Amino acid sequence: MSKQLQDVETLFCHEIGDDYQVVVTRDGERLFRAKLGLSETSAGPRPSKFRIKRGSSEEPRQPDEFVELARRAERIRISEQTSPAGRRELQEMFDGYQLEAKVVRTCRYCASAGRYSPITSETAIKDDRDWICTDCARRELERQLSYVGGVTGAAKDRLEELMLEVQDLQRIVNLLKGRLDPDLTKFDTISATVDEVDPVRVDALDLHPDLQGLLEDRFETLLPVQSLAAENGLFEGAERSSAEDASGRSPRDGPRDQLVVSATATGKTLVGELAGIDRVLKGEGKMLFLVPLVALANQKHEDFADEYGHLVDVSIRVGASRIADSGSRFDPNADVIVGTYEGIDHALRTGKDMGDIATVVIDEVHTLKEEERGHRLDGLISRLKYTCERRAKRRDDYDGAQWIYLSATVGNPEELARALEATLIEFEERPVPIERHVTFADDREKVRIENKLVKREFDTKSSKGYRGQTIVFTNSRRRCHEIARRLEYDAAPYHAGLDYKRRKTVERKFGDQELAAVVTTAALAAGVDFPASQVIFDTLAMGIEWLSVQEFHQMLGRAGRPDYHDEGKVYLLVEPDCSYHNSMERTEDEVAFTLLKGEMESVMTHYDEAAAVEETLANVTVGGRDAKRLNDRMLGKVPTKHAVGKLIEYDFIDGFEPTPLGRVVTEHFLDPGEAFALLDGIRTDAHPYDLVADIELRDDDL
Repeated sequence: MSKQLQDVETLFCHEIGDDYQVVVTRDGERLFRAKLGLSETSAGPRPSKFRIKRGSSEEPRQPDEFVELARRAERIRISEQTSPAGRRELQEMFDGYQLEAKVVRTCRYCASAGRYSPITSETAIKDDRDWICTDCARRELERQLSYVGGVTGAAKDRLEELMLEVQDLQRIVNLLKGRLDPDLTKFDTISATVDEVDPVRVDALDLHPDLQGLLEDRFETLLPVQSLAAENGLFEGAERSSAEDASGRSPRDGPRDQLVVSATATGKTLVGELAGIDRVLKGEGKMLFLVPLVALANQKHEDFADEYGHLVDVSIRVGASRIADSGSRFDPNADVIVGTYEGIDHALRTGKDMGDIATVVIDEVHTLKEEERGHRLDGLISRLKYTCERRAKRRDDYDGAQWIYLSATVGNPEELARALEATLIEFEERPVPIERHVTFADDREKVRIENKLVKREFDTKSSKGYRGQTIVFTNSRRRCHEIARRLEYDAAPYHAGLDYKRRKTVERKFGDQELAAVVTTAALAAGVDFPASQVIFDTLAMGIEWLSVQEFHQMLGRAGRPDYHDEGKVYLLVEPDCSYHNSMERTEDEVAFTLLKGEMESVMTHYDEAAAVEETLANVTVGGRDAKRLNDRMLGKVPTKHAVGKLIEYDFIDGFEPTPLGRVVTEHFLDPGEAFALLDGIRTDAHPYDLVADIELRDDDL
């Protein structure tokens, strides 16, 4: 004991039942624990029993040894958790020996476990009505998370970070129970930004009189991004040169092609519409408006027919990866053709003549970076440019096509504009601020939280007099109906499976503020144009794929309109440790913080062997001997020599022509593996269902 009494740093007392626990430390390490009992004497409270704790046993010592120990201590501390009566008794006892003792805030769990752990207002974590240290708070949070189950990884890290920030364990536990504490759910705020752009007056434009009149009835001035496009040559003509560069392109004078990069709901789509409709009405050629998804093409076709159907003929050309199209709705002679990338590419691969094309608008051009569809868009652009240029070279009365590329989300706009040989029109305004929130909930809790958020938003009016309305994004049509049905305020599902009349009814009712919410699929995010103040992510998946940063930013950009709302709100409802398909490597909580913190990805196309073979075959089909030129002008680097070798090996081409097998492969957008799977099945008389299953299983293995 004598050695233990040397250089005692701290003697710490904490009330346990009718006695006091004594902890002796030196250099931050505990030397031993003891139990101290006091009794009242004529001189005041004095030690009556003193026992050193050895594991589960206690070793009795003389009470005077405690007094000697206290005299040798550099400091004496009493826990704040000791009762007021107990603190008074200890203070009186130490005063009787002329020893100074201070009451300190300590961790309740540590004190009960025989550890001296002083805490300050900066380090203490509130636990109900008491305070604990950060280490014990972390352990207690883990214990609470174990009750919930599945909260690990990024979700656990976020909750721990929040606990240390707000210094309140119970508030974090309440968050796990679905309570929407805005101080805890709030991740950040995207500030409003306004770029100063001098607006172009509509009456100053030199458009076709019919379009000019239609526009003047709707607007006095163009929106900023539209003004920038107009000032940078959107409506200017360009003379073709007779010279031709090495890739087969005809150089032009003037910055006519444009890459327009601007946030959702800033009016960039009208840039393409105005240029295309104007040239149609002036007799310069038809307009192609191309989108990645059939649902978007259907919606855009309806929009064009409504807006411009009295001025121009509008047709639609859609297709999927395996084209099954009767062509009954498609009129290649129409003034305006709205189509999917694959639908128009199929027309090129099958040799359909679409006549003079004056304007090509590529919406969602950031699709170029996608693994599945990027190379097909890259190839389509090359093939369509080639087709227009060949036509322009043969004809003096056709000036070729103007290309307008649209996107809300491009990480490398300058580089992409150079690659596309287009003038960059970039407008970075965010007209209202957006608050972004994250909360954790399992599948059963999500609709309850969504209901609370929708009600709270609809019950709030902006300074402009509009109720708050919500778009809920989810990953399936079935889930759309489920959520809409379970919300207490009026809500409606909205997806590509609804007929035209029903979708238009939903749009009208939302616009008239008769609906508190629409519930839509992530796949329709690009085409949904509701004036919502709040966006809720029911999932962070699009089908069986996680959202990309581009898709996420485009969807959250739907929250908040300057003419309606003071701010936008975005809520991510994240199910920890969840994925929606066994092919998903990450969990929803990991994805959430990747999306929130992620930089916009660069848009560029990359080729593996299958993609290179597919696009080279399509280029041979369309361009024959010019296939290498078409490959060379694509954004991604295509190993042409290797791809041609594979095409010959597979018997897909004969010279500069596709074989009958090659033609079937390219017209149906098959990759070589799928083609061979079909061939093997046909040769062995496999049932069609088995053929489909083989292809789908093969896709799952990729």
